[in-house]
Amino acid sequence: MAEWGKGDPRWIVEERPDATNPNNWHWKEKNATQWSKDKLNELLVGLTIENEQFTCEIKELKRCDGEASANNRKAKLVFLYEWHIEGKWEGSIRTGENRTKYEGGFEIPNLSDENEVHELTITFSVEKSKGEKLKQLMIKQGEPIIREKLGEYIRLLKEEFSQGLILPTKNSSNINYSKTTTSSSSSSSMTNTTTTTPSKPLSNTTPSSTKQSSYDTRDLTIEDTFKCSRPELFQTFTDINMVRAFTQNSVSKYDCQQDGQFSLFGDNITGNFLDIVPYDRIEMLWRFKSWPKEHYSHVTLQFQDNTDQTKLIVQQNGVPTQFYENTMEGWKRFYFESIKATFGYGARLL
Repeated sequence: MAEWGKGDPRWIVEERPDATNPNNWHWKEKNATQWSKDKLNELLVGLTIENEQFTCEIKELKRCDGEASANNRKAKLVFLYEWHIEGKWEGSIRTGENRTKYEGGFEIPNLSDENEVHELTITFSVEKSKGEKLKQLMIKQGEPIIREKLGEYIRLLKEEFSQGLILPTKNSSNINYSKTTTSSSSSSSMTNTTTTTPSKPLSNTTPSSTKQSSYDTRDLTIEDTFKCSRPELFQTFTDINMVRAFTQNSVSKYDCQQDGQFSLFGDNITGNFLDIVPYDRIEMLWRFKSWPKEHYSHVTLQFQDNTDQTKLIVQQNGVPTQFYENTMEGWKRFYFESIKATFGYGARLL
């Protein structure tokens, strides 16, 4: 039996003013099916793929069958989704007198939480044989764009739709968070540490013109091992072609040098490089698009030899509390697991 007053906190009914889901312990489900259908239509319909000779546009989603939900259990978010999508595209030749429009289709049968974006099957068809070149355009240039949009759907499901599933608790202020404030004063005698975290924008804005606001942040540390040498893993983060590969060509900007900027995954992750020590360490300012305006976290990637493989340690300071779990999951899925699948550096997640 637990000592009086020291029972398992999971079983202590938390005092909440709204009397809702104490300690975020009970299963709470939020149906995301209709939201997902609307979002998939918004992201895919109207997409234009073109080159100097041809132009194609996705006209409609003829089929969008499936379901999706966001769930909270024991203060952990679980996302379940499964979709079978069929769509119609239309293309034409941009040059010459031939203005014939060719119609085609595409199918995505396995968009689900069990598959990574790069594992999805995307097939294309065209109604007339003369439209084969348009079909090839959709395969070569359209497929990466569609994958990027599907990745954006998954990100928005986790970051936008899930808002409010995990409720603040009575003692949440006692967790070891750091708090970004407008005050630069500090006291070593204080029990709750308060730090000033500058929020640097990508541009060369001076600190005095940078806006600051008060919100809770947390520090994140995550590590994993990769079956490759330290130089090979380091190059994965510094060679733009390798970055394009593991992000499924979702790179708008990647200038890997001191003060160079980067923009990935449809401009949803942006920042700039602070310091690069070959094969040892990369430091950068890093943010999600949906984070508080102009707030950047400080990320350090450390590369360490570990017998016949390489350990990568990610230390990230200043993650807004409400995005902590999503950020942790993002490093695992869109960096670690994607790098392993793309380059064959597979190893067990720690």
